[in-house]
Amino acid sequence: MRQFIQSLAAKHDFRPTHLLEILRAVQARYHHIPADAVELLAEALRIPRTRIIDAIEFYSFFSLTPKGRYELLISDSITDHMLGKQELMAYLADKLNVAVGEVRSDGVVSLDNTSCTGMCDQGPAGLVNGYALTRLDRSRIDQIAELINGEIPLEEWPAEFFEVDDNIRKPGLLLNSQTAQGEALKAALARGFKETLAEIDKSGLRGRGGAGFKTAMKWRFCAEEQQVERYVVCNADEGEPGTFKDRVLLNSFAHQVFEGMTLCAAIIGAKQGFLYLRGEYLHLHGKLQATLAERRASGLLGTGILGGAVDFDIEIRLGAGAYICGEESALIESLEGKSGIPRNRPPYPVTSGYLGRPTVVNNVETFYAASAIAVHGGDWFAASGTEKSQGSKILSISGDCAKPGIYEYPFGTTIRAILEDCGASDVLGVQVGGPSGTFISDQEFDRKLAFEDLATGGSFIVFNGNRDILAIAHNFTHFFAHESCGFCTPCRVGTSLLRNQLDKITGGHGSAGDVVALEEICRLIKTNSHCGLGQTAANPVLTTLERYPERYQSRLKKISFEPGFDLDGALETARRMANRNDAAAHLQQTAAEHE
Repeated sequence: MRQFIQSLAAKHDFRPTHLLEILRAVQARYHHIPADAVELLAEALRIPRTRIIDAIEFYSFFSLTPKGRYELLISDSITDHMLGKQELMAYLADKLNVAVGEVRSDGVVSLDNTSCTGMCDQGPAGLVNGYALTRLDRSRIDQIAELINGEIPLEEWPAEFFEVDDNIRKPGLLLNSQTAQGEALKAALARGFKETLAEIDKSGLRGRGGAGFKTAMKWRFCAEEQQVERYVVCNADEGEPGTFKDRVLLNSFAHQVFEGMTLCAAIIGAKQGFLYLRGEYLHLHGKLQATLAERRASGLLGTGILGGAVDFDIEIRLGAGAYICGEESALIESLEGKSGIPRNRPPYPVTSGYLGRPTVVNNVETFYAASAIAVHGGDWFAASGTEKSQGSKILSISGDCAKPGIYEYPFGTTIRAILEDCGASDVLGVQVGGPSGTFISDQEFDRKLAFEDLATGGSFIVFNGNRDILAIAHNFTHFFAHESCGFCTPCRVGTSLLRNQLDKITGGHGSAGDVVALEEICRLIKTNSHCGLGQTAANPVLTTLERYPERYQSRLKKISFEPGFDLDGALETARRMANRNDAAAHLQQTAAEHE
């Protein structure tokens, strides 16, 4: 082990900033992070072992205890539930003879849930040893179980198990305007980099991650910082359930995305860039590395790009299963090899980002759009959309519709038009912007896709009239409780309280007072949390409760009193210690005893 750890650390130049990449390699080799590996890494990287353990415990793809040689993680997103995921999970556990959350006794396989894998248009989906599995059904599960029980290497599994389709259903302004390699950089070089920034400003391009900050303004702020060393970061950690557009852009339009990053670097004076790729997109890693190598060979990355004075290169860093790292300051912490705890702001990344240096962080779609604007000009982009929301928006559409996939619309398009295009009928509501966004009812379909109305990072989940509103809110609330980084008390404790309170109501044990308490918890989380995760964690409850209060009321208990404390449950520890489970070791408690 010592030789492996030493060579691994040397491969990464003994840099603590590469801790996640190193831990991913250790996890892949040993199917967990052994205690000896922690000690050896602390010695090799010259960092405290506590920092390494903190990272292991923070990221869900790492483990201090052994997992199976085949580690199966099945997506627990609401879209997977809608496609029968729960029944398939039970079937898979039975076929593999392993309980969910456990490792089989022979150590061959482990099975567990994971958050959304970004395959919502081709679920139920999952991961095996980090690689995407799509379109799971009983037939495919039968084959997977046979392959695992036969200990067949992944390289010999059927290729169709790992197929991930783009499913581009409706291309628009950007997806229809593909540009040749180097075209954006050549256009910017001919026009001038300052003049190209002015074109991006004229275009009205705003960040496509959902926040909508003006792209040109962010780049200008960073360029004006006095420090010489600057960085460009592409945020490809799209962890919002229901979002998968960045996966498609990186699969089929990576050159344009990298070109946008290089354009930004030329404008702000950066020499180093990072693509922070979510861990669930491991299947894209090799292809993206090949694209970078091709660009270096073509003189579009590296020293003296296009024979000019621009020096810039891009490094890919993989995440390890943490939704919070989609928040830009948490992402930067992760890039530095730490747990992804959001920073206090100000200072903002354009002033103090990666390693304390000025840093531009934009998402995949933003860089893709910037490269197109460099070619076609600001007026071309601004001609689409609305006065306050110029250009187009790429949507990831999934759920109850005939044609899930990627759609691009000019801002200002109505929700009704989008639903017609994707083949949705009998629609109860739409979750716009993922769990952190807004649930709109069937009375709001004339609302528009725009920053001034319905802003979104790209997630668009459709629910028909047969769906249970509380089940939707239940799934989203459990997601936020699981993904809270734990840094601040309002979010750490509040999301758990919110989850438990909603569980009580969905289970039919809630009263009118519990709904009032639910709203109060929502208010406390929303107004007191440290970062965007906590500030939006209550949205699934607040937006569904506002629109469908009668559905919450219908789930409330009918009896006047119900015990709030489970006496028999409280004795469970004592029963285990006494090794007893007979009738005399149990207490029966009923509402009638307390009336």
